[in-house]
Amino acid sequence: MQLAGKVVIVTGGANGIGRALCERFHAEGAEKVVVVDLEGDNAREFASTIDGDAYEVNVRDEAAIAAMVADVEARYGRIDLFCSNAGIIALDGEPWWATSASNETWSAMWDIHVMSHVFAARACLPGMLERGEGYFLNTASAAGLLSQIGDAAYSTTKHAAVGFAESLAITHGDDGIKVSVLCPQAVATRMVNATEDAGDDMVGGTAGVDGVLSPTAVADSVVKGLANEQFLILPHPEVEQYRANKARDYGRWIGGMRKMRRMLNLSTAK
Repeated sequence: MQLAGKVVIVTGGANGIGRALCERFHAEGAEKVVVVDLEGDNAREFASTIDGDAYEVNVRDEAAIAAMVADVEARYGRIDLFCSNAGIIALDGEPWWATSASNETWSAMWDIHVMSHVFAARACLPGMLERGEGYFLNTASAAGLLSQIGDAAYSTTKHAAVGFAESLAITHGDDGIKVSVLCPQAVATRMVNATEDAGDDMVGGTAGVDGVLSPTAVADSVVKGLANEQFLILPHPEVEQYRANKARDYGRWIGGMRKMRRMLNLSTAK
């Protein structure tokens, strides 16, 4: 995937990783970058700086996603790359009980982290299959390959996001459809209460054992991953080793995660 001349949609595009992706895709010469976000005013203001288009869309609303996709296809004739990037953190954290998060939180995370990817694929696949080409970049998380201590809803839905990306790649790879899934650890965005103007390289922070990456650094990894058509894009290279450790001895890995939880002083006795 070379981005020059491509029509690209990015959900969650007005802030954080999504914003950095939009900026980088524009810099790479994309024909049009479409900024999709729940914050419509921010999306429109930002899109104007990169000669892009903007749509205010709640990604939990399948009809809204379908209408946006249809409009973009009508205007530009195709969608080359759909980046399903919107995400949230727990609305009511759950550090002490795996079941502490409310049903509202579970539903919101399921809709945003899983069903929004399904909705995007359902809307884009007919046009992509007709052309025999198209690309999906779905943002999940390292938590979707490993786990995030103290947030069962986030970890579970991010696992499901990876699973759907696998199914998309398996089912439609022979149809010319490419799929990548982005799985970073901590990134300097509002989700970790960090500034979004961090440097281009890794910056220090307590939100991640292996450091907090800037959104710009994540975007760099994405462009390289798309060029190589990698299924897994891992901005934190340590994640690949952790994944290998988990696969080699699942029980030992779980034990190590319990130890880390104890180190974080999260007690079930709260």
